[in-house]
Amino acid sequence: MNLLHNSIHETLPDKMYVPEALIRLFDWIERHGFTQETSEGRVGYLYPIEILRNKWTDSERPGGTLIEFYAEQQSDDFYLVHEGIKNRLRIFARTGGDGSVVAFWLDDKGEQKIVHIGSGSGSVLACVLAETAVDFLRLLAIGYDEICWNEDFDKTPEQSFEENEFKVEPNVRFQQWVVNEFDTSIPKTALDIVKCPAEFGDENSGDEFCKWLEIHSN
Repeated sequence: MNLLHNSIHETLPDKMYVPEALIRLFDWIERHGFTQETSEGRVGYLYPIEILRNKWTDSERPGGTLIEFYAEQQSDDFYLVHEGIKNRLRIFARTGGDGSVVAFWLDDKGEQKIVHIGSGSGSVLACVLAETAVDFLRLLAIGYDEICWNEDFDKTPEQSFEENEFKVEPNVRFQQWVVNEFDTSIPKTALDIVKCPAEFGDENSGDEFCKWLEIHSN
């Protein structure tokens, strides 16, 4: 068990687990040295963080989709202390600079899924991102700037970059690894993976996590 995997594993309640596909991802991250020790502990990236920072300009950057994998340690975080939520939800990555996160979630049948929780001050995306960890990696491999902005989910990354006038170079190494490691393909758009990109407050969202979160956070 590598350091990144171990730190996340230790935050999980008894019925949760780190999926095999993410274990293999964390091994890949550690093997390439895409990690950093921070005040939050060990953080893993999909691209060398120093190269990313040095080549980031107002109009473009390298590195594909931004995401930070880490063990959530904030004991006062609402989603970790709320009585109806804490044993069924664990944050394991940050998806946006606005503070949006991704988490493991146990649904009403006890099945573990990967969900998104928008910060509320920026992204308001609250839904099941992927039914499986492999699909989650396929979503990351598409190459959006960040996966917290669902208004771009019906567009290819290229279409999104053209509209936002900011270009993100694809993370080819990560894309190739996903395709080869899991014998799979990379979708054109996020909607091929995210079936119902619901938002906080949606009364008829059709997304099971969004409905559950609304009920249990009130």
